[in-house]
Amino acid sequence: MSHFESPVYLQIADALRQNINDGIYKAGDKLPTEEQLSSRFGVNRHTLRRAIALLKSEGLLRVDQGRGTFVSSAIIRYPIGKRVRYNETLKAQGHEASFKVLRSLQIPAESAAAEALEIKVGTPVALIERLGLADSQPISVSTNYFPLSLFPDILVYCQQAPSISKMFREVYGCDHIRRVTQISARMVKQQDARILELPLNHPILLAEAVNVDQEGRVIQYGVTRYRGDRMELVFENTL
Repeated sequence: MSHFESPVYLQIADALRQNINDGIYKAGDKLPTEEQLSSRFGVNRHTLRRAIALLKSEGLLRVDQGRGTFVSSAIIRYPIGKRVRYNETLKAQGHEASFKVLRSLQIPAESAAAEALEIKVGTPVALIERLGLADSQPISVSTNYFPLSLFPDILVYCQQAPSISKMFREVYGCDHIRRVTQISARMVKQQDARILELPLNHPILLAEAVNVDQEGRVIQYGVTRYRGDRMELVFENTL
């Protein structure tokens, strides 16, 4: 019975996969250049790229145009349920959640925020933009609007609050309940690409949410951009 060896690109994929499993290349690490890998395996770049494409399809690698090939980090599953529980979700999956405030200011509500918050255009609102991190790596950037008529001092409290839900509960006695969340996918915009450390051709998940308190009052309108290679949004059946 004849013995046929696997195609060369499969052998290369097997070797790189083993390197990742053995921890030689860890999550977030950048692989050697195409030239270096081609030299290591004694193949041309076309063959190497077939191996890389296979590992990319398996979710083990990601290719950032202009930056190189990286070992993919573990996907974080974020349930979209009745209550907003961002920090608890990451902690349950073994990640350390943290935030960095990018912008915090009072502005007159524009049409989208005014409609979502059920207030008149031009009404003063607090705009708070935060970078979300998992294990010190950027995974999301969110732009949030809050009605200042309900929370006149929220700009002060949000600067230090590690959790918006916790702030609502402990400072204002409010629950933090999802009314509606709309999800779409698009390519990252230039400013977000810089903040999220993504190439411009990279996809993101866009979540537009309206949240209410236990009395049904709208307390927050937010637009969050998640890294498409790190986050998986899962809708929970709350019936």
